[in-house]
Amino acid sequence: MQPVFNTINMTDLSRFNPNKVSNPNNNIFGLPFTEEDAKLVIIPVPWEVTVSHLAGTARAADHVYRSSLFVDIFDVDGDAGWKKGFYMQEIDKKLLFKNDYLRKEAELYIDYISQGAPIEENKFMCKSLKEINEGSAFMNKWVYENSKTLLDKDKLVAVLGGDHSTSLGLMKALSEKHGDFGVLQIDAHCDLRNKYEDFNYSHASIMYNALTELPAITKLVQVGVRDYCEEEWNYICNSNFRVITYFDKQVKNRLFEGQTWKTIANEIIQNLPQKVYISFDIDGLDRKLCPNTGTPVIGGFESEEMIYLIQKIKESGRELIGFDLVEIGVGQTDWDSNVGASILWRLCNIMVS
Repeated sequence: MQPVFNTINMTDLSRFNPNKVSNPNNNIFGLPFTEEDAKLVIIPVPWEVTVSHLAGTARAADHVYRSSLFVDIFDVDGDAGWKKGFYMQEIDKKLLFKNDYLRKEAELYIDYISQGAPIEENKFMCKSLKEINEGSAFMNKWVYENSKTLLDKDKLVAVLGGDHSTSLGLMKALSEKHGDFGVLQIDAHCDLRNKYEDFNYSHASIMYNALTELPAITKLVQVGVRDYCEEEWNYICNSNFRVITYFDKQVKNRLFEGQTWKTIANEIIQNLPQKVYISFDIDGLDRKLCPNTGTPVIGGFESEEMIYLIQKIKESGRELIGFDLVEIGVGQTDWDSNVGASILWRLCNIMVS
């Protein structure tokens, strides 16, 4: 079921009561803004072609939208933010259909290569790989063009995935608008693999591709990483501090030994430049908060620890220029989407307030 996007122009908020039940005929969080009125616009990207484990996140935006109608919009840390307007665009059905077709191709391809079979001798698999890589490039261009259009209208822009590969187009558009900036990546994984499973734009390669294609990203600070390969470790070590990773184990050890999260958060922030993009992979959190995320890993943070960190970035005087929220799972219950909607609400408020 797709969300209903029939809105009425209600820039006069005297007609809107935030204490009442959400009106499903409004937009995300039950807010009465149109895209023209909203300061922050959320682009849902229904894409999960290259996910390597559990699928479902391509349809997460629809679930998050519905769960958002049950989020209380009073936020003492940024209550005025929503009054400037949040709006989520309609889910693009053509992009979703392309995702569904290519996802089936990718599943066959991943199964084929996992058995060690040679690709060159299988024309069907060569064709599938070509179509998948072309499809991912198309998705990147689609996100970039939509993001650029909104940024040219002086909107703040966020991407709601979908898998982590969905954010490259937004980061490209932001690099053209803002010049140099840094990325705070909240994630269980480094995502620094080059062409993972032969896919040029794999979800496991998003930060490798961002750093390779976007020289405007002067710093990548990763928090919560606890699952990575030797290739990624070597990339970090040879990055000349362009990449700084706060591994989950190291952070936890510091906390166990008496350091405060405030001390560690301040240190993380000191590594970030003036302009900051937030890339929030939900699997950076403890799995109890995201049981159906695509590649779950033991460990991780509480949601409030990450919100605290992002709030402190804003309070430091740095400019938050955009964000993505990705890899939200779709399960038999609404728990994943409830958590996703709550985090999305907090991110939007911090960004705009």
